[in-house]
Amino acid sequence: MSGSSAFTGAAPCRFAHYFVICGIDTETGLEPDELAGENFEQSPLKRTFKSKVLARYPENVEWNPFDQDAVNMLCMPKGLSFRTQVDQRDPQFHSFIITKEDGSRTYGFVHTFYEEVTSPQICSAMQTLYQMHNAEHANPPSSSSSSSSSMDSLASSLDEADSPTSSTSSSRRAGGYDSSRDTLYVSKALCLIAPMPFMHACRRFLSQLHRAVTAATAPPLPLESYVHNILYEVPLPAPGRSLKFHGVYEPIICQRPGLGELPLADFPLAKAFSLLGVENLVQVFTCTLLEMQILLYSQDYQRLMTVAEGITTLLFPFQWQHVYVPILPASLLHFLDAPVPYLMGLQSKEGTDRSKLELPQEANLCFVDIDNHYIELPEDFPHFPNKTEFIQELSEVLLSFGIAANTGAPPRTRTSPGSAPSTPGRERKNVALRQLEDDGRNGNLAGEELAVLELLQGNATLERLQALTKRTGVTVARVDALRAGVKAQSTEGQGGRTAAEEEELKNAKLNVQLREVFASRFTTMFADYEAFVIQSAPDLESWLTNREQMHNFDKASFLSDQPEPYLPFLSHFIETQMFATFIDNKIMSQWEDKEPLLRVFDSRIDKARLYNVRAPSLRSSSYQRCSILKESAQAIEQRLMKIDHTAIHPHLLDMKIGQGKYEQGFFPKLQADVLNTGPTNNKWSHRTATAQRRKDRHRQQTEHLQLDNDLKEKYMQEARSLGKNLRQPKLSDLSPAVIAQTNWKFVEGLLKECRMKTKRMLVEKMGREAVELGHGEANITGLEENTLIASLCDLLERIWSHGLQVKQGKSALWSHLLHYQAREERLEQQQAESPESHVPERRKSDCSISMPSPRVSLIQDMRHIQSMSEIKTDVGRARAWIRLSLEKKVLSQHLKQLLSRQALTKKLYKRYAFLRCEEEKEQFLFHLLSLNAVDYFCFTSVFTTIMIPYRVVIIPIKKLSNAMTTSNPWVCVSGELGDSGIMQIPKNVLEMAFDSAFRPHTQNFTLFKCQNLGKLTTVQLGHDNAGLLAKWLVDCVMVRNEITGHTYRFPCGRWLGKGVDDGSLERVLIGELVVPSGEEDPGKNCRTPPLQRSPSQTRRISITSLSGRGCKPTSGQIQDAIGEAVNNILKHFSKPEKERGSLTVLLCGENSLVAALEQFFYHGFKSARLFQKTVFVWDFVEKAVAYMESADQMGDLQETAEPLGMTCQSLCHYVNAINSTSRNIGKDGKFQLLVCLGARDRLLPQWLPLLVECPVILRMYEDTALLRDRTTVNALIGVLETLHDFPITLEASLVKGIDL
Repeated sequence: MSGSSAFTGAAPCRFAHYFVICGIDTETGLEPDELAGENFEQSPLKRTFKSKVLARYPENVEWNPFDQDAVNMLCMPKGLSFRTQVDQRDPQFHSFIITKEDGSRTYGFVHTFYEEVTSPQICSAMQTLYQMHNAEHANPPSSSSSSSSSMDSLASSLDEADSPTSSTSSSRRAGGYDSSRDTLYVSKALCLIAPMPFMHACRRFLSQLHRAVTAATAPPLPLESYVHNILYEVPLPAPGRSLKFHGVYEPIICQRPGLGELPLADFPLAKAFSLLGVENLVQVFTCTLLEMQILLYSQDYQRLMTVAEGITTLLFPFQWQHVYVPILPASLLHFLDAPVPYLMGLQSKEGTDRSKLELPQEANLCFVDIDNHYIELPEDFPHFPNKTEFIQELSEVLLSFGIAANTGAPPRTRTSPGSAPSTPGRERKNVALRQLEDDGRNGNLAGEELAVLELLQGNATLERLQALTKRTGVTVARVDALRAGVKAQSTEGQGGRTAAEEEELKNAKLNVQLREVFASRFTTMFADYEAFVIQSAPDLESWLTNREQMHNFDKASFLSDQPEPYLPFLSHFIETQMFATFIDNKIMSQWEDKEPLLRVFDSRIDKARLYNVRAPSLRSSSYQRCSILKESAQAIEQRLMKIDHTAIHPHLLDMKIGQGKYEQGFFPKLQADVLNTGPTNNKWSHRTATAQRRKDRHRQQTEHLQLDNDLKEKYMQEARSLGKNLRQPKLSDLSPAVIAQTNWKFVEGLLKECRMKTKRMLVEKMGREAVELGHGEANITGLEENTLIASLCDLLERIWSHGLQVKQGKSALWSHLLHYQAREERLEQQQAESPESHVPERRKSDCSISMPSPRVSLIQDMRHIQSMSEIKTDVGRARAWIRLSLEKKVLSQHLKQLLSRQALTKKLYKRYAFLRCEEEKEQFLFHLLSLNAVDYFCFTSVFTTIMIPYRVVIIPIKKLSNAMTTSNPWVCVSGELGDSGIMQIPKNVLEMAFDSAFRPHTQNFTLFKCQNLGKLTTVQLGHDNAGLLAKWLVDCVMVRNEITGHTYRFPCGRWLGKGVDDGSLERVLIGELVVPSGEEDPGKNCRTPPLQRSPSQTRRISITSLSGRGCKPTSGQIQDAIGEAVNNILKHFSKPEKERGSLTVLLCGENSLVAALEQFFYHGFKSARLFQKTVFVWDFVEKAVAYMESADQMGDLQETAEPLGMTCQSLCHYVNAINSTSRNIGKDGKFQLLVCLGARDRLLPQWLPLLVECPVILRMYEDTALLRDRTTVNALIGVLETLHDFPITLEASLVKGIDL
């Protein structure tokens, strides 16, 4: 956003808009600044007093109205500062920025110096305050008050330590200020307000102005002449041009980039890199891109500004869209309570420890301690793509300018409990500053070394000694090095430029080269972004009207086109407001002029395409270095070599005699009448006015043709996610009403963000599940889904952080949950101690056995999370709890329950907090309730290593059929992440739970755990056939994950036992997720269509009983079923690997390949019962194999072609291997296994002709059977061959014990 106003021609081209003087108002006297967190424990010289705008010139500028409160507050963020003659009184420079509600920016540049207080009233007031202070400290009162809020404690922690003065300050504090003995000085600020950030030029102008006041002789002209000149006679440089104007003593040069270059940025990036270190700065930059909350912390206002402006400058072509206050005045600390992304700077006081800084919310905070060179990062933080190579390239650019690329302290994440630096902050800061000052590569010599050199050069005796040591062969390397350093410095200013100009040129060249490296990364990453922009609206008006309902960017397709290592970062970044605004600007450029940053970016992409840089390596993650570093630096140097424009020199004004009188050390009261109006006769102002009139006429014409501007602005405000008014709260008016209104905007913004996020999550999820196949939506969904859920977690943290009374812990949500848990557990304990007898809950006396419904309990879910040793932090626990609640479809229900304890909410939150706005809270819970419409496995799929208890219930078909079993049953549960291993079931027990030691547990339903199995896929159920009654008729097996509540049903409907059904002692059952009944929660019933169903009971009943019921499928239905089964497998492989789900269900479940082929083989199968024995398809396969083996022995197959003989051998080999397995899987189980192995090894289409040609088919199949129809068989072979392109892998539970 920096420099955006530079491109618009609306504002007249004046270099500076206002000249402002701030300081003490002698008429009102000393006023304590209550808003700045007053601390009366401090000595009066350290207290905060109100400053005032003493004068401003001109009074007002039409296109940039003067905001007095904001300017006063930012010129002197800590109010007036007092000193005496024993204190340091060096002048200070800092800059600030005022961001208006529409996002436009104005820059302020402030030179603060100390002026002697001449008012006797002020001096006596200060002396009175000191006397009162000394009297109070003689009898210290007992302090018992505690801070009432986190913001108050923050203010007091900032004021705890006195700022350093001089070595005599402690002795003076004892005696206090004495007007007869001490001279009192007070701070005064000179400020230039400018439309563009020409920081160096403004700094030099203001320092020359101050020098004119303190110099022994009066300046050449009255000060009014210089102020008038810069306000009215110095224009802004035109794009791509340089400008020279005159200060009091020296000329000042500035330049402005051309339209095709990166926008103006005059703050020294080298300083930002030196302060933080390259890696730390890249990490903070990444946090900014991902729109986290960023808090900069330093004693120095200019450092805060340098780092803030440096980071936002590097965002090109994107722009920071949220709250931006690089210098946060003490009176605005409540801004830190904002539940939105922000970039703010907070002044620290020396000696204040980071650990004492209580911030309202830290779950998503990036804390940047500039003075101590270290940062704290949020958890779950994705790295910037190619980070290592990127840091290497930046380091090389810095080194080429002689700046060591220091790394800074390693970044801390919030996993470590003590994040404050172990060494005292003051020591670390001083060491680091000494290193920076003494760095020879910076062209600086250490102060001591310079003094030594001067001593050597100026002392004849020492020089003779030095010459003597050289003659005796002793080298004095250190002295030689010092000489070389000074010589290098003296030659630096050659080429007609002063040393200051040379330094400025070096900074400008370094700035642009560093920025080009960053810009080059975005040009590479987003080279093809235009192809994914969705432009569906016919005109601007309809697009603005329907902005919220429209998808403007095909995110899934864009991500699917990116290299794998980039995805964690890019999937987060394309969800940000800055990316959305960038795409909005791109779409609007169809109808309007291109936004300046977008125009520059697009031209760079076009240039890259011209040279065909991107095409060969579209999906490559190899690092591409910036190729235009030299050209960018040359453009800057050329502009400075040849000055394009020189402004009018300062000159005498038509002033009253006696005005502008010079008095050394005091800034005079300037003559307002000559400074409030500019000249009317110079050519430049006339030209500007003409151009302005021409633009006005053009604007009026376009207003008739286009949408009304007010309406458009209204639409655009609504089009942004949080609205422009939320982006920048007002700095000026701090009345309670305005603060309340700002908080109300935050509440509205949070609600709107919640609506947008839940809607997006629903659309993404439902779209994918409905389509089930599709190049666009189905790609990369897991990553996108994870990003959306992480974004929801962040939103909930910000909602729970808004309006906190007292901050406790890093996560406001988890803190609230812990308060709730403690309260509920106290109530439980009281109920348990009450005399009423507690009757245990009895199971329903239903004749059927079923899985008891799980109890929905917020506290129970918290205990599950607390027992997870893998999660170390409160933020991590809160996120895990959100994911678990979302997966269980109880997030809205749990939060409603949490907020139902109104007394607790009132205790924890202020009145204006989001959670205490009843109507908004209800709407928020309703939006979260809508997420119950889709299935999430966001807990199960993320926490894959945790231990989870499972409950198993085996449901028999006949009452007591299990009780009569004398055998020893066993069960093994498998999922996508592993299996439980075989567990023996105690006889006559139908319900059990298991753990990793495979021990069943039945008493009191005590549950034990095994490692997360993921989504459950199969259950193996069997017994050892021991005893007289070794038969078992099982309806189904139910398994429930006791943490997530997911219940799976594994239908069986078959006997297990020798001599009954197909003789199976073991069955592999395929699972389906059970849809919960809608009785418990109306919201839980709405969901997406059911997942792939598992085999039903009828599918597993033998074909004879099937035909007996008259349920035979027709040949057409069978062929359709095969086509559908194969199609489902093809769809499965078309999805990204992480999204595929279970292949076992598609191979062996209901409507699966095995089920369809079974129907094919049973069609026309002769169902004669020989001696009451049921015949199965496997009997036909065995007879066919026996025939082939006997024919092979007799030599009949020797004549056949070689491949056919090999195929015959493979079929016999597979069938014999299945028959010889130790598992008793029954005849239908063996046929299932043969189909699965044949599909895996691409042999099914080769085996079919062998079975068709076998004479056994004539005895066992009728003439009308599908297997005897050559055309149908050939069509089936063609369909099955389509599976050859895919790698089919079988679950271990299916192929266990098969030796091939």
